[in-house]
Amino acid sequence: MAVGAAEARPLHRKPVPRANNGARPRRTRPARATGVAGGVVWIVFVTALLGGVVALNVAVLRLNVQLDGLAREKQELRAGNNELASRLAGLEASGRIQALARTQLGLVPAEPDQMTYITLEPAAR
Repeated sequence: MAVGAAEARPLHRKPVPRANNGARPRRTRPARATGVAGGVVWIVFVTALLGGVVALNVAVLRLNVQLDGLAREKQELRAGNNELASRLAGLEASGRIQALARTQLGLVPAEPDQMTYITLEPAAR
């Protein structure tokens, strides 16, 4: 009997159609044509992204060029300030001032016996 039972059962069953029960049949959607239209959308999207990356790189490059110019200008201004400070120190030298006082104004240094010192008393609290 075991052999007969195995022969009665088929290995592959065929699908049984279901009863409709008066309901409207389902509409199946037609297959979308995503091949060309979807490809065009992706190409436009990737092109826009790459254009944005290029625009961003150009903006960064312009800022770097501007930053280099400002750094160069800063260095030139510091060099000019150092030169002016050096000239000012030379003009403020006491030997130069004494020589100008003697030659242009006819002034001479005071003798030690001509000097008078004043002592100030501390102020009362």
